[in-house]
Amino acid sequence: MKIMSNEMLVAAYRDAEKKGQDREWIKVLKNELLKRGLTPYK
Repeated sequence: MKIMSNEMLVAAYRDAEKKGQDREWIKVLKNELLKRGLTPYK
């Protein structure tokens, strides 16, 4: 999933968590964050 930039990926994850969207989508985003070595929150 190299479609999103790192910033877009973090923003999408934060937005999905805040809105409580589909758990499967949140899991996909989180796995991609971990694969890239990013943290969604400081």
